[in-house]
Amino acid sequence: MSLLFGSIPSPPFQELVLGPLHFRMYGLCIALGVLASVSLARHRWAHRGGDPEDITTVALVAVPAGLIGARLYHVITDWPDLYSGGRWWPNAFLIWKGGLGIPGGVLLGAVAAVLMARRMKMDWKLMADAAAPALPIAQAIGRLGNYFNQELYGRPTSLPWGLQVENPPLRYAVDTLFHPTFLYEALWNLGLAGLIVLLGRRLVLKPGRWFAVYILGYGLGRLWVESLRIDFANEVLGLRVNTWISFFAIIGGATWLFWKGSPVDSDATAELRSGGDPLADLIHLEPAVPTGLGESDSDLIAKPGPDLDGPGSEVSVGDSDAGEPASGINPEETT
Repeated sequence: MSLLFGSIPSPPFQELVLGPLHFRMYGLCIALGVLASVSLARHRWAHRGGDPEDITTVALVAVPAGLIGARLYHVITDWPDLYSGGRWWPNAFLIWKGGLGIPGGVLLGAVAAVLMARRMKMDWKLMADAAAPALPIAQAIGRLGNYFNQELYGRPTSLPWGLQVENPPLRYAVDTLFHPTFLYEALWNLGLAGLIVLLGRRLVLKPGRWFAVYILGYGLGRLWVESLRIDFANEVLGLRVNTWISFFAIIGGATWLFWKGSPVDSDATAELRSGGDPLADLIHLEPAVPTGLGESDSDLIAKPGPDLDGPGSEVSVGDSDAGEPASGINPEETT
């Protein structure tokens, strides 16, 4: 392997130049990740009987909110080291130079998505499940931007995939190789996305539980990757802030996943394994009539399919959680 790899070279460039246009690779990686994520979520939402354009509409709100949340998280957690003493202006706004905190992006992006879904009368839990493998895909592609920015690498290593860095920290020799922790996290996220998709072909979970799998899985991966990093980070009780966030993600994801018992929908899983497709027409929503439209205007809106469960009813999925409906309208540097 040493003969095959030797090391990962430092990036040959940080910008893609097309005539007069200059594109930062960091930003391009984030943009490509978003596009791939939205495309996968649209496909999964359509398979559940929803309109894929609904996912696009939600993304138009959730993606900017996620970017704002990610930047705020980075600025807040790195404030003493990078932005205090008046250094925040204009540095806090130079996002193309790196500096997105994924936990903040997921949090604020998810809040915006839920609020938008509720406004559009979408079941936010089903929407979250559709997005569950899409988000780690976006994170994996976005992590490649850290390679082009030469940031977020780990401690020195002699492994054949060690990363070359042009300007390593002063305490290390120029030819020192480092753990490519951004690559580790990217591969972990791709594996997590694949796991959710593959398990989804054998299991049907109660609404919202696949998103809990994503939160739990991301927390586990981030925990061990964070232990390898050597970049500066503020600490609480001797642990990096992102280590604490990883613990919270693991606990929160596991609690959500197993809330009120097994997350598996037994009846729907049995149907799936017998050759059926319980997710194929899971969503059955009345279209919302925009405020201000009259009766004649509402006729222009597409009508729903056959009412399978009677007027005003909502499709349930197998063993729904006791006390809550299974579906329907329910309530860096990337760090």
